[in-house]
Amino acid sequence: MAERSQYEELARQLSAIGAVKRGLTRALPAECPGGSAAVLSLLAHHGDMRMSRLAELLAVDTSVTSRHVAHVVDRGWIERLPDPDDRRSRILRLTPAGQDMLDDLGRRTTDMFARTLKDWSDDDVGRLTALLARLRDSFGDCRAHPTRTPASTT
Repeated sequence: MAERSQYEELARQLSAIGAVKRGLTRALPAECPGGSAAVLSLLAHHGDMRMSRLAELLAVDTSVTSRHVAHVVDRGWIERLPDPDDRRSRILRLTPAGQDMLDDLGRRTTDMFARTLKDWSDDDVGRLTALLARLRDSFGDCRAHPTRTPASTT
């Protein structure tokens, strides 16, 4: 087990990860802010879903999710379809235009990392990727049981 001071330093480093998130945000096109990108990504990864499930995965209130969904629907990146099990509900589905946008976002993000980490070795990038995946796995499926904080509702 690591020393307590190592956990304290890990907490400090993770708190400072905002610089990385801001860099990722700058790589996004103006018409697709972070919330919209998250909606597209989750629909691509998890498939069609109701708004309530999307809000759970985003770990934000339904009203915030609704604004993100309206933004991507207006651009034709997702569509709202009647839920065959409950006509009062809607199913959200990624459109081909949404997949195209998601592909563009992936290229932009990959290019940004390639530029920013150009002096990193393949081994360093691979180790970071593996360790981040391991860290995430150590916390379990946080999206299944989101913890709401003031920061996650914006």
